[in-house]
Amino acid sequence: MNCGEPHETDCSEVLDHLYEFLDREMPEGDCTKFEVHFEECSPCLEKYGLEQAVKKLVKRCCGQDEVPSDLRSKVMGRIDLIRAGEAVPEQDITVSGQDTATARE
Repeated sequence: MNCGEPHETDCSEVLDHLYEFLDREMPEGDCTKFEVHFEECSPCLEKYGLEQAVKKLVKRCCGQDEVPSDLRSKVMGRIDLIRAGEAVPEQDITVSGQDTATARE
């Protein structure tokens, strides 16, 4: 997505890293850069608001369930592989004694 207006930070970069921003998983300098972008780009601000609302709804409905640390590690490892452009094996992510979940892009 691109709003057609020139910005210091491109809309596609902001949207590609929106969840990192929402989850506060990026350096402070990048957060500041995104905040400036949202001030000048209403389409990205609208997308941010929508994703923030969805995140709050999911937390309210499902926030009491704790994610097993080994599952989180496996999922984050696959995300790192995808970001690095490496091939990701099509296999289930399992947690001992629990159901399996397949990670999908």
